[in-house]
Amino acid sequence: MKKSTMLGSGLGLGLALIAFATATTAGFAQGSDPAQIIRERREGLKAMGAQMEAMAAIAQARGDTQPAIARIETLQNFFANFVERFPANTQAGETRALPAVFTDSAGFATALTNLNTQLSALRAVAASGDAAGFAPALQATGATCGACHRAYRSR
Repeated sequence: MKKSTMLGSGLGLGLALIAFATATTAGFAQGSDPAQIIRERREGLKAMGAQMEAMAAIAQARGDTQPAIARIETLQNFFANFVERFPANTQAGETRALPAVFTDSAGFATALTNLNTQLSALRAVAASGDAAGFAPALQATGATCGACHRAYRSR
């Protein structure tokens, strides 16, 4: 497959995921169906995990970091208002969110601020084209995700 075709497919996927992240944001209102909110939240998180996995392949290849930019922007868009994806009526059900998400809103907001700061740093590295610096920046992003998971997500 030609590089331009692969890049185009990657951009298409990135744009589709941005649209998904934006569309699912609208469904997270306090009065919405809790099961639907949880389902959309889980689907969104799975999609964000796929973005991280795809960037791990980019980091491992130590190649062009430009395709990672759209993936990072998808993550940034999804997590920009992530706190809103946890209304009080979604504490029970098929969720892995720990009670701390709902009882420690300041800590959860801080964890998300840390993630968004790290995503901005990762995007800057990707935009610079620094293939050698991309892997450590991605690893730091993963560690930031992990810190939130440890405090706010059950296994």
